Amino acid sequence: MIKKTFYITTPIYYPSDKLHIGHSYTTVAADAMARFKRQTGYDVHFLTGTDEHGQKIERRAQELGQEPQVFVDGIVSWIKKLWELLDISYDDFIRTTEERHKVAVQKIFQKFYEQGDIYKSKYEGWYCTPCEAFWTERQLEEGNCPDCNRPVELVAEESYFFKMSKYVDRLVDYIEKNPDFIQPASRKNEMINNFIKPGLEDLCVSRTTFRWGIPVPFDPEHVIYVWLDALTNYITALGYASSDEQQLQRYWPADVQLIGKEIVRFHTIYWPIFLMALGLDLPDKVFGHGWLLLDDGKMSKSKGNVVDPEILVERYGSDAIRYFLLREISFGADGHFSEEALVHRLNFDLANDLGNLLNRTMAMLNKYFSGRVPSPGESAPLDDELKEMASTMPAKIEALMDQLQFSSALAELWKFIARANKYIDETAPWALAKNEQQSRLQSVMYNLVESIRIVSVVLLPFMPRTPQRIWSQLGIAEQTNLHTWDSIGTFGGLPADVQTLPGEMLFPRLELSGEGGAPVRQATKKDKLTPKVKDVQKVQSEGLLSIEEFARVDLRVAQIKTAEAIAGADKLLKLMVDVGGQERQVVAGIANHYSPAELVGKHILFVANLKPAKLRGIRSDGMLLAASDDEGNLVLATTEAPIKTGSSVK
Repeated sequence: MIKKTFYITTPIYYPSDKLHIGHSYTTVAADAMARFKRQTGYDVHFLTGTDEHGQKIERRAQELGQEPQVFVDGIVSWIKKLWELLDISYDDFIRTTEERHKVAVQKIFQKFYEQGDIYKSKYEGWYCTPCEAFWTERQLEEGNCPDCNRPVELVAEESYFFKMSKYVDRLVDYIEKNPDFIQPASRKNEMINNFIKPGLEDLCVSRTTFRWGIPVPFDPEHVIYVWLDALTNYITALGYASSDEQQLQRYWPADVQLIGKEIVRFHTIYWPIFLMALGLDLPDKVFGHGWLLLDDGKMSKSKGNVVDPEILVERYGSDAIRYFLLREISFGADGHFSEEALVHRLNFDLANDLGNLLNRTMAMLNKYFSGRVPSPGESAPLDDELKEMASTMPAKIEALMDQLQFSSALAELWKFIARANKYIDETAPWALAKNEQQSRLQSVMYNLVESIRIVSVVLLPFMPRTPQRIWSQLGIAEQTNLHTWDSIGTFGGLPADVQTLPGEMLFPRLELSGEGGAPVRQATKKDKLTPKVKDVQKVQSEGLLSIEEFARVDLRVAQIKTAEAIAGADKLLKLMVDVGGQERQVVAGIANHYSPAELVGKHILFVANLKPAKLRGIRSDGMLLAASDDEGNLVLATTEAPIKTGSSVK
């Protein structure tokens, strides 16, 4: 049953450079929202595309000795390939060089002119070609573009101007009456204080100093300003000013327009004014998210710090990259990207939490029930707690997604994954089997498999490939009725007696090293990535360790002095340990097995000469030793009796 329509857009990208991982961020987020809305019963239309006109593209094509159309055709082909690699499920991909768009833009310009919104004059001022933006003298920062900090050009040419002043009061009134129109709130304040209050000048909307653009219909010596051309794609793609406006009537106004914060001005000042002049409703929400930053600032080709998404997808898989982008960063704020952070996130969340939940459950199900899902038997209060969390989670995630809080929605899902992992430890299926508590064991194993099914359904919009792999292992790949959002409304939708088919690990643990073994930040062809499983196999094939090699490991006795949980990291604890009078801070993934209180005072075995690392931004200087089995039990390696801290272990 269709609830209602949902129209979501991303900005259409300049095809002058290859897109970096920061560009992919917007489109991955839009895709997750589009998939989620489809999953929850909406008639969704998801638009993306390419903005192919303007002086910047004309100049770049000339540098390469190509016609502009030939140049953009090649880049657009690459962009479409990237969206395919990242599983972007757009419904329409519009190019501003398409005839359907060009004809509609000319009609829009003509309409503006005939109703007195456009007049001819002479423009003299500053222009940033990379940003395709006009600036006044007072807006420049040390003589450069305030957006990209690159040099601007002094331009003097005959132009047509749009009377922004005619609509500015209506725009201010609309923003005040619709506080959710510009999101987050910080972007709204920036637009009002930095651009509207100082006085909104009329906008130059045509150029004569280059030819690569849509000609003004009644004055072909002029080409239409690229932002008037580009912004109108959101309605021309729906058939505006064409013989068939059914899609426009069906989907407009847009529910959400996602953009990077650097183009908020164009989308929340110019665009709504153009819509007012056309007599069309404004989008419900324009959301300007933050940037993905590296240690030396924003990614850009000029800085040489661009991270190639193709290489990242080739190395880690599209689902892993999508998960990192959506989970690591609070949508709206700036976030930091490093390949080291990516690997840590994948190891802790995907390999340790999700992967281990599936692997442990499948192994025990195979051991105790020959891989066949049992009917539930004897219940216990622990079951009720797990089921309650499962039943309330979908509504919480729906509310968070409606607020575009992708990271928080995934955190909510991971709370349930952590609870399911803890449920294994609490119920101890191995002990139930040993004590022949068959009825209770049946319930525990059924609840675990059903929990994994629920996780897979919720995961679908964020990581569209992983649920398919989970369903194959659960034996329900062909039972599409068990893949729907409605199917997780009540715990217990999975039928008993399904034959599971355990497969390969979803996400093997990874190690990342560049030249010299140091962690690297950027994805380049020189980087080396290997699963730990392969490292073990390599060591085994080369033979046993020599005593000299083993002697390089400095094992010491240490005592845990303090232990505390780390906010937002369900499995990690921060410990202070005493190693012979020297205090070390250590981050350990043992929170599911030990509480902070029961750790304090323990004498443990400790690797003292391990290279320091950062986990969730917290320095970890050394490592605790622990033993774990195939069923997920973990025990710290401790001393039989108290012994002086700092003592060597030989």
